[in-house]
Amino acid sequence: MSTGEINRAAGASAPAAAGKPVLDVSGLTISVRGEDGARDVVRDLSFTLARGETLCIAGESGSGKSMTSLAIMGLLPQPAAYVSAGSILFGDLDLARLEEGRMRRIRGNRVAMIFQEPMTSLNPVLSIGRQLVEAIETHTALSRSQAREKAIEALRAVRISEAETRMKQFPHELSGGMRQRVMIAMALALDPDILIADEPTTALDVTVQGEVLELLRDLQRSRGTSIILITHDMGVVAEMADRVIVMRDGAMIENGRTEKIFKAPATEYTTALLAAVPRIGGGSGRQESRPPGSAEPVASVSDLQVRFDLRGGLLGRVQRRVHAVEGVSFSIRPNETLALVGESGCGKSTTAKALAGLIPYAGDIRVGGRDLAGLGKDERKAVRREVQMVFQDPFASLDPRMRVGDLVAEPLIIHKIATRRECRDRVAALFERVGLPADGMERYPHEFSGGQRQRICIARALALRPRLVIADESVSALDVSVQARVLELLRELQQDLGVAYLFISHDMAVVENISDRVAVMYLGQIVETGTRDQVFSNPAHPYTQRLIDAVPIPDPARRRARFSRMDGEIPSPTRAVGDEPQRVVLRDIGGGHLVAA
Repeated sequence: MSTGEINRAAGASAPAAAGKPVLDVSGLTISVRGEDGARDVVRDLSFTLARGETLCIAGESGSGKSMTSLAIMGLLPQPAAYVSAGSILFGDLDLARLEEGRMRRIRGNRVAMIFQEPMTSLNPVLSIGRQLVEAIETHTALSRSQAREKAIEALRAVRISEAETRMKQFPHELSGGMRQRVMIAMALALDPDILIADEPTTALDVTVQGEVLELLRDLQRSRGTSIILITHDMGVVAEMADRVIVMRDGAMIENGRTEKIFKAPATEYTTALLAAVPRIGGGSGRQESRPPGSAEPVASVSDLQVRFDLRGGLLGRVQRRVHAVEGVSFSIRPNETLALVGESGCGKSTTAKALAGLIPYAGDIRVGGRDLAGLGKDERKAVRREVQMVFQDPFASLDPRMRVGDLVAEPLIIHKIATRRECRDRVAALFERVGLPADGMERYPHEFSGGQRQRICIARALALRPRLVIADESVSALDVSVQARVLELLRELQQDLGVAYLFISHDMAVVENISDRVAVMYLGQIVETGTRDQVFSNPAHPYTQRLIDAVPIPDPARRRARFSRMDGEIPSPTRAVGDEPQRVVLRDIGGGHLVAA
């Protein structure tokens, strides 16, 4: 059956009348059944979506924006959640009342969705290629070979290097950013009439984010595709949206043109939401960056190398090698924040894991003046107390079967620092320190919001009173207001406890607002490093300039006509055995500002 036949069978022809909206949501109410009866999570929501328009639904976690998108897609988790009132008109069809058989023909083909968490959206036991090809074959009349070619084109369109090789890989073999690009490729491959993008760029680097947003714009220009963009990134809203709906607690509290919302928000909530957005050059919470002091470094890394062997052939010999980190050197002093920035795959998280002793490495790593390579098991365990990590996804970092009080106390018990009775008092103090109620110790991770779970992870990291905390994308998935509060908490803890931070992020606006020094990584090597002011005021390396230029500006008046896009294939850190990468040489251009020659 051809695509046209599928659409006719579904009765889903797009509205042909000029000016008629492609989607008309009226009085939508979504209810969820619970122990105390049904409660409304979205109440009386109405809006229209014109052909070729980008409508942004903004708001914090729990505001109902994702439930709205799931209702449009017919993917509400039934029977717990259901549309209790209202309609969702796509042409002449009410998607809220459409039986599953007809909805299945529309979903993915006429109305597609990009989800926030790609790992839960991709089948872990099927290759990337098979999932892409199956999606294309399901909704088109293309042959297997034609569907494969279209899948490879889609992967190249979202800037995935070695697209044909990636087709053979499985989701766990790709980085988070690459998995998200696969999801976007899957949605774009079918040229849908409506594309719902639920936090589509949250896990992406700013450069890839810009390219993905430009792809969405290209789709609109060539196909007239309508986009519903769900995001907490107000910079993306300012760059992309024609209209904005602001939601809070399941209700729409503001609706209007993007320029009007940003220039003169009508509610205090929208005003606070915009005020919490970190801006490059705005310096929200910014202090003067401190020059490198003379204190003994908390941690120092010299000529760090991390390589991963790739085996193949009949004998399983090492044929290629991933040069994840190649000759990285830096130091972090007490009460200092060093930000490590760069795109996915540049080696920043691998560097952090090596510093935390989680993966094998070559080179020299010293913590508190002690070389990790020369330590025995007990000594290494003691040193690990000095270095703690806060990961990107707080829910994945917390055991869902344990109470959060026990999770925070666990490091104290493992390192035999306190008895179980003493632990309770110390955990209560830690909860107070990070702004959580002491009675929350008896609750489980799922009973907290995303921002609260990240605070629990910070409390656990501080339990051993470390000298260095590694924050690996620790605020990237949080709402802007929650993100602002977590960053302020990190600053307060640093001032009070003198802890040093290695802050890993792809959000350059956040980096500029929290860091003292910045190191920019590209293909496993540092290409520029200096104080925060040196790097942001005078970015000397082309890659650093590209990272800063790619940051979306939360001001519709400064919206860019086009995002810059990289020419040619994205370089890969994977090389044949014996093909060593060329080491960059850093030169001082003044005041300790080092740039690759």
